[in-house]
Amino acid sequence: MEIYKDLSNPASKEFEKLLNSQLSKVQIDEGKIIEGKINKITEKFVFLFVEGLKSEPVLDINELKSMGLADKIKIGETIPVLLEKIEDKNGEVIVSASKAQKIKGWDKLVEAYEKNEPIMGKITSKCKGGCIVEHIDTGSLMFLPGSQISDKPLKDISHLMNEPQKFALIKLDKVRGNACVSRREIISSFKKEDKAKIIEKYKVGDIIKGAEVKGYSSFGCFFNVNNELDVLVHLQEISYSRVNHPDEYFNVGEKHDLKVISVDKEKLQVGCSVKQLSPDPFEHIENYELNKVYKAKVVKIMDFGAFCELEPGLTTLLHSSELSWSKKNISAKKILKVGDEIECVITEIDKDKRRVAISHRLTKQNPFKIFEKDYPVGTIIEGEVVNKNEYSLFIKIENLDVDAFLHCNDLTYLNNGEEELAKYKKGDKLKVKILEIKAEDQKVRVGLRQTQPDPIDWFKDKKINQTITVKIVSTDNKGLVVRPEGCEMDFIIKKSQIAINAADARPSRFTGGERIDCAISEIDLDKRKISLSIKLLEEIEKKEALEKYGTEGSGKNLPFSSLSEDLKKKENKDKD
Repeated sequence: MEIYKDLSNPASKEFEKLLNSQLSKVQIDEGKIIEGKINKITEKFVFLFVEGLKSEPVLDINELKSMGLADKIKIGETIPVLLEKIEDKNGEVIVSASKAQKIKGWDKLVEAYEKNEPIMGKITSKCKGGCIVEHIDTGSLMFLPGSQISDKPLKDISHLMNEPQKFALIKLDKVRGNACVSRREIISSFKKEDKAKIIEKYKVGDIIKGAEVKGYSSFGCFFNVNNELDVLVHLQEISYSRVNHPDEYFNVGEKHDLKVISVDKEKLQVGCSVKQLSPDPFEHIENYELNKVYKAKVVKIMDFGAFCELEPGLTTLLHSSELSWSKKNISAKKILKVGDEIECVITEIDKDKRRVAISHRLTKQNPFKIFEKDYPVGTIIEGEVVNKNEYSLFIKIENLDVDAFLHCNDLTYLNNGEEELAKYKKGDKLKVKILEIKAEDQKVRVGLRQTQPDPIDWFKDKKINQTITVKIVSTDNKGLVVRPEGCEMDFIIKKSQIAINAADARPSRFTGGERIDCAISEIDLDKRKISLSIKLLEEIEKKEALEKYGTEGSGKNLPFSSLSEDLKKKENKDKD
């Protein structure tokens, strides 16, 4: 620090040099904690002497009292303070005893945190999410989360308030000056000591009787042993068979015997097994044969199937798809119950993957093969509607366990299959024709329209350009809906096919019920496509008129209607 900066005489410079040399002997830096000796006390303030400072720092007596340092307010006592400014704008030294105490307290917390040592504190108040803990040695305030108060939920913590107790430091934020503590970890550490003594009782190979199922997760099942120890049975140690989840075998509260297979004294863990209580059934899996019928006991039922025992310890899944030939993926709960003994056929044995697959439906003859033999494709048979969806009906054929599939497109030859579907309900009796049988896929397709005459057959003896008479059913902006005389099927004459002259191609010229002539422009019976045209008929008649009454040039100015009428008159005259 330089003083008397504005003085330029030699004496002043010499004094400045001397003073600075004396101050430099004592290392004083802002932001450091220094010791100040009390050399004067007034009613409100305490004056300190600090070697190296040109003026006396001043402390508020109330600040010292609030810090619990009332007994330190004596001449000659030393007090640690934080040197905030060596000289402010008024030339005074600024120090703080409370900030010094906080910094020293933080240093103690850091030391305890690094050494993983507990600290003494007391819960002084509650706050959002937890409590405030005061460090007994330094008075520093720390946060205690609600989850870290105890190892079990506490509704009332009044008995813990203001009681000196140990806490573990779990988080320090030096930048923000925040500290987070845990009482739960202290409690758990004491329990660890007790747990270590309990684990000493167990060794590999021990049999634990009547352990209670406490809970489970995706990787195993937890058991409580004698209300003193929780052990894990891993998923792979539940059964010799494949296990997807522990709830397939265990229910909470059940009691089972366990075999100790591992003891980890460092992690304080005991591993157990259920399957190792019995011999491995796969050691004699050769005794079982594929495609042979065996008895199996239902031990657990799920939505997707049932777990069955071929013998104790040899459990296999009977999937819902293998329960019935006709009922796809039916719930096993509807037809089976725990304890049932059912016949099954072994369909797969994989010793490497330790998997056995079984089927119940294969114990019975495939009803679809019987059906195929008794009712070949083309047979007309009566059935009852047993189910219905947006596009199909399902028909039960007589007394057989076979449901046939009837699509709405096979209900009628008309172009309103979905509308036709709405007319039918469960219980309706229908005579249908067998269209397709796939016994291996358990599929039968039937049709209703195939039992009736096909109205499109009316066109079998018709030819393109042939004239037919139709009745107008309805009209709209797009064209005409017509029905040929003698046919039960409706067709559309597009607006563009109404007349040669575009001005005359107006559907509004016609009314419902009117009979008109038109020509067949397209016939494709395989694709069930028929096209009709009034325009084509006009073109044909125009051509015929031109051929009989002159060239196109000579007759081009004649009205077409007069040509057509004259042609018809001549034909009638010739007939007479």
